Amino acid sequence: MFGMILSYIPGWAIFAQAGVAMLVPLLLAYLYKSLYKLVGSGRGQIGYGARTVPAQGPPPLAPEESSARFTGDLQADLQAVKSGIGNNSDVHFRAFTNAKTGAQGVVIHVDGMQSDRLLSMEVMQYLMHEMPPGPQSSVEMAGHRLPFSELREEEHIRDFNKSVLFGHAALLIDGLRCGLLIEMPGAPSRQADEPVSEALLRGPRLGFTEVLSENTSILRRQGLSDQLEMVSFRAGTAIEREIVVAYMKDIVNPDLLEEIKNRICKIDMDFLAESGYIEQLIEDNYLSPFQQLQNTERPDRVISALLEGRVAILLDGTPFVLIAPVTFSMLLQSPEDYYERWLPGTLLRLMRFGASFFALMAPALYISFISFHPGLIPTELAITIIKTRQGVPFPSLIEVLILEVAIEILREAGIRLPKPIGPAMGIVGGLIIGDAAVQAGIVSPFLVITVAVTAISSFSIPMYSAGITLRMLRFAGMLFASVLGMYGTILFFLLICCHLTKLKSFGVPYLTPLSPFRLSDWKDLFLRAPMALMKRRPKMMKTKQSKRRS
Repeated sequence: MFGMILSYIPGWAIFAQAGVAMLVPLLLAYLYKSLYKLVGSGRGQIGYGARTVPAQGPPPLAPEESSARFTGDLQADLQAVKSGIGNNSDVHFRAFTNAKTGAQGVVIHVDGMQSDRLLSMEVMQYLMHEMPPGPQSSVEMAGHRLPFSELREEEHIRDFNKSVLFGHAALLIDGLRCGLLIEMPGAPSRQADEPVSEALLRGPRLGFTEVLSENTSILRRQGLSDQLEMVSFRAGTAIEREIVVAYMKDIVNPDLLEEIKNRICKIDMDFLAESGYIEQLIEDNYLSPFQQLQNTERPDRVISALLEGRVAILLDGTPFVLIAPVTFSMLLQSPEDYYERWLPGTLLRLMRFGASFFALMAPALYISFISFHPGLIPTELAITIIKTRQGVPFPSLIEVLILEVAIEILREAGIRLPKPIGPAMGIVGGLIIGDAAVQAGIVSPFLVITVAVTAISSFSIPMYSAGITLRMLRFAGMLFASVLGMYGTILFFLLICCHLTKLKSFGVPYLTPLSPFRLSDWKDLFLRAPMALMKRRPKMMKTKQSKRRS
């Protein structure tokens, strides 16, 4: 009897494998915490976890340089201006003399930053022939006649020079103890076209451009509202760029708004080339593979987010606007879900969630079943797969890696090639490589089907950045499956779920309303409830007004 019981006790090797399997998640958690501390050492924490950087501006100026003012002597003032910006080849100085008064002056402008027609036909025509006589101040002299909405005086030479370089036309007149700055629109810009990265079949065809003033006006033109507010910041120690934070003042949570402003004020970089710089500098967890701010080119998506209590961040020079905070479900939602009726919108959303799961887990499941658990496959299918794998010289991991890497290279090449060539090259290249690999016996036909389904599933994700994350994690899942089989696949999925549960975006849990559980917010999660039932804003945003206005 005792010997029979002992026969059922596994050997020491089984216990060793179980111990190693139990240590794997603990070791991964320890390595993650150690790496987080190592990268974050020396960086303080603000708010919900963003990094603090001591605010640093340009090098301190000498007192006489920082406080230098205009004197009214045209030659002296012009020499002071030229000493600051005169070495720039694109800065032009145009002297003039008024025909009626004999007053002398200089018009200063940067080539390409203003409308040449307005500058020549309006400003110079007025200054040389129509300027009235009399000892009037600059605003009285020009404000009633020049056809420009923004006209202001500047007494400090350094601020005057910066405004000229930022795109203002400037005016110096002999006897005036200030410089006159004129806002002159007309710099060349791209036409507002349909967003390339977020194409829709039904919905607005308007997208943001690279000009900040045009983007803010596009938001204003979405509808009449006196609650839409925009606050401007400047960032960049070497090259300054303007940042605008947009929000609905009667809806947004004040704590959220203040936290975002604080993080933007802490940005310390020479130059912000794109909004992705801001995204990486103000996110909560910079080691997470998941994006914690949403980027979009669509004004309708931004307005919808603002009405939910979120905040938009616009940067001059890029058409991509950031939305904060973000949840995981937002990355799989499309504006078209709301433009169609709720039943097709719900069906499309459910298909999208299923496709994202396949895009992440399909290769790992293939490796687990083929290499470790063929008994879990139906018998007839298992026999078919075995027949197709006869003659394949590589294990399943190498086999999957060959095709996955080839698909990723083809995808990247299709993006970089010219538009007429890219799609054709991707399709033809995929067909040729897949068929050639099967004919050469390098991979099995069943794997080609699996990789094709995975690639197609990843294309259905509306957010390109979210698709990149799943594509990257897919390779990690394949490694887990190749070492630990189905246990490794499940462990990989649970680790992702644990990380997402812990992750926050500006204090909002990333998996809300799944965790923490909020049933009232499920109306816009996997399902898209009818509009008549979506009467309240998401509770997770803690907005001032929880009820949507009808």
